[in-house]
Amino acid sequence: MQRDLLLARVGRRYGVRGPWVLRGVDLAITPGTLIRVEGANGTGKSTLLRLLAGLDAPTEGRITGRPRTAYVPERFPAALPFTAVGYLTHLGTIHGLSRRTAARAAEDWLERFGAGPYARTPMAQLSKGSSQKVAVAQALLAEPELLVLDEAWTGLDVAARAELERAVAERTAAGGAVVFVDHDPRRLAGAPDATYTVAEGTLNRRTEKESSPAGPHAVVTVQGAPGGQLPPDAGRMLTSADETTPGTYRLTVPASHSDVLLRALLTARPPWHVASVSTSGSAPDPESRS
Repeated sequence: MQRDLLLARVGRRYGVRGPWVLRGVDLAITPGTLIRVEGANGTGKSTLLRLLAGLDAPTEGRITGRPRTAYVPERFPAALPFTAVGYLTHLGTIHGLSRRTAARAAEDWLERFGAGPYARTPMAQLSKGSSQKVAVAQALLAEPELLVLDEAWTGLDVAARAELERAVAERTAAGGAVVFVDHDPRRLAGAPDATYTVAEGTLNRRTEKESSPAGPHAVVTVQGAPGGQLPPDAGRMLTSADETTPGTYRLTVPASHSDVLLRALLTARPPWHVASVSTSGSAPDPESRS
């Protein structure tokens, strides 16, 4: 994602005289950010996400800086004339991947979400949970610059929900942006860079005091060269980073992002030595964020 996606005084209504679902929305989505959107049912959250995904056009206002975007809807049309792997391969080629690369990516993502055994099952025969895994996989296989998730965790089993949280961490660590809605306030707790509430057709950023609980964090102690630079993928997801002694660093990251952080550290060149990993119940003072 090379530039911000900007919404300026955006409004949306359906029909010439229909009521305004959203109005006066200003929002900037920058590379590498994770944004949570909250609000009661029927307040316009899904409409906002469809605008971000480019599926709806604003009735008024402007949206500029369109990145390459993928979207997981609240309801996925499962009755499609493809097998699961055939559908994902087809979408991959539409995104510009070669058929061979698309097929390999399709298989990999289905395996990650535990849907490998159903790769060659017709979409119409998949259970709701398996269909949702395909819906998530189709959004991730082309490594989008902006990932928009509308209740994407609904219907997934525990392992697949955790895998989607890891995939979100990977996207933001790689410099992509993610915007999500989820009914569970614990989802990715402590990880969002900003939380917005949709109410009465308007969008408002929540203050730190009003935001969702910080949630569990992982504390990782690593060793490297004194004054060394952390890998960019690791640095983007940290809540805080302190050099406690020359060459020893104490890194704090939301627990949902810990696997991705460790992978970034261990695959860096040269790799970092991970001395210890522990968990804490909440995040440290946000003022310490580097």
